Amino acid sequence: MEGNVSTVTEFIFLGFSDLQHLQLFLFVLVLFIYLIILIGNSLIVAVTVTDLTLQSPMYFFLRNLSVLEICYTSVIIPKTLSNLLSERQTISFLGCATQMYFFLLFGNSECCLLAVMSYDRYVAICNPMRYLLIMSRKVTIRLAFVVWIAGNVVAFEQTVTIFMLSFHGSNKIEHFFCDVIPVLKLASTDKSLNDVINTVLTVVFIIFPFVLIIISYFCILSTILKMRSAEGRHKAFSTCSSHIITVTLFFGSCFITYMRPGSSGSVDTNRAISLLYTVITPMFNPIIYSLRNKEVKEALRKLLGSKFLAPTRPGTAG
Repeated sequence: MEGNVSTVTEFIFLGFSDLQHLQLFLFVLVLFIYLIILIGNSLIVAVTVTDLTLQSPMYFFLRNLSVLEICYTSVIIPKTLSNLLSERQTISFLGCATQMYFFLLFGNSECCLLAVMSYDRYVAICNPMRYLLIMSRKVTIRLAFVVWIAGNVVAFEQTVTIFMLSFHGSNKIEHFFCDVIPVLKLASTDKSLNDVINTVLTVVFIIFPFVLIIISYFCILSTILKMRSAEGRHKAFSTCSSHIITVTLFFGSCFITYMRPGSSGSVDTNRAISLLYTVITPMFNPIIYSLRNKEVKEALRKLLGSKFLAPTRPGTAG
């Protein structure tokens, strides 16, 4: 420390500080959404583990996606709920670093997993006769392993480089959790190296997976358009539709958040966008995959022993 400048030992979230009159309402709303996320994704995990008809690589990756969604939201939402009931919305220095590490771990892993899932759909539609040979159990496990390891390595490196910086003066984060850009704004030392690292990682873990997804779907679309059967084209489109919706929601919000200049966007705008990819998208994923997928609906009906899910018409799997 120099002079009267003290080292930051905790951070204060300003994400919802301007909404004091709505904090109880927000607590109930976010808690309700979190419960939907936990229940919905847990059911997806349960049916893809127990149902013998859901043992293909597609459902293996879907199970991994649901696990990621549960972990991803559990890093952020419980602390947010706690802060909504507190007068001072704070987090310790170590707690902030821990939250950022796990947020990056699960977020980066999800970007990679969505790319892997698009490759799985490419093989299934463009090389159906060799699908089970190419996407063998050994290959799918290795791909999932690479996804988790890559997310872990990058999250650790990025978190360490950020929290090795000096933090003096202001400790007020203009956000509701410890995201990279809001925390970096508070660093007192030169951040040029971190800016370069963040740019490279954005390219590697957001742009590159998205480009791979676009290439996969370009090949898929080309194959579908060559199909002579209208029923075959419809089934192929339906198979990919759930994944396309998930990719659009997740990468759309990521691009808006991380591809803009650091100073752009109001606090309200940044908060709304962050809520989209940290809360809303994980809530919709199990709904999208269950409502648009005949096999998942049938497995859920068997698991729950319920008649609430009406039978699905043939050709709506996705």
